[in-house]
Amino acid sequence: MGTDYRNKDPLLANMHTTFQFMRVIPALSYKINSAIYVSGAVHLAYGSLDMGANMCNPEDPTQCWNAGGGQSQTYGVGAQIGLAYNMGDFLYAGLTYQSPVNMTYKRVFDSDGDRAFEDFKLTQPLELAFGLGIKPMENFKVGMDIRWINWGDAKGYKHFQWKDQWVIAVGGEFKPTQKLALRAGYNYGKSPIRGGAKDPTNANNIPNLTAPFSDFKIAFFNLVGFPAITEHHITLGLGYEFTKNFGIDLAYKHAFNKKVRATGGPFIVEAQNSQNAISIGLNWKF
Repeated sequence: MGTDYRNKDPLLANMHTTFQFMRVIPALSYKINSAIYVSGAVHLAYGSLDMGANMCNPEDPTQCWNAGGGQSQTYGVGAQIGLAYNMGDFLYAGLTYQSPVNMTYKRVFDSDGDRAFEDFKLTQPLELAFGLGIKPMENFKVGMDIRWINWGDAKGYKHFQWKDQWVIAVGGEFKPTQKLALRAGYNYGKSPIRGGAKDPTNANNIPNLTAPFSDFKIAFFNLVGFPAITEHHITLGLGYEFTKNFGIDLAYKHAFNKKVRATGGPFIVEAQNSQNAISIGLNWKF
């Protein structure tokens, strides 16, 4: 995710951010009996962060500087455990715990203009999830997932006032023929970034950053730099098996427009975001 407002309206502070996060997850599962399975996995994580923006001295607004230290890359390790239950190929249930992944991005931001770029700790949060699936017919199945994401206790996110999230997802697949699968889904998660009235004068200390951030400045960074605010999503997809070994999957996702506004005295910052995505997968079975 990221934004790029360089050479745009000066009020957007030349904000240019990118955040990339990837996990490689080797996993093992064990079948206790015909109904119960347990699993464990290691998360080998890679992250890359750029927090570029113009900052100004609140006591002297003419003294401004480019605070971004460029792209900073780092690595982290986490773990995951899971439990699955299969009741006669009709009812399926699963529970999983995913540990936080602690990451430190070196020399990524200059909060006070001294040209000494500070580190920033950003922890990918703990997650708990429960899933339930029903297969009433051989060619039809539906499922629901409920996931809790602990942004409020994750380093970096909690200091930028992200809120915990409950994410609910439902989806289904219908196979009118043995080779063709039709799929649809819906996903909702309340935005972890909230608007409303913000104090433009108070001081929040953020670990490793020298200069404090007011509530309004935090809202500005969230909404202009990292607007993870979309809440409602729908998905459509299909799969087709050309042979017993080769098939194709197509999927479309739409994230409905969401607008969040924060106010701080005479200041207003607002962001809105919608997304469309198309994916294509080629599958080979052996």
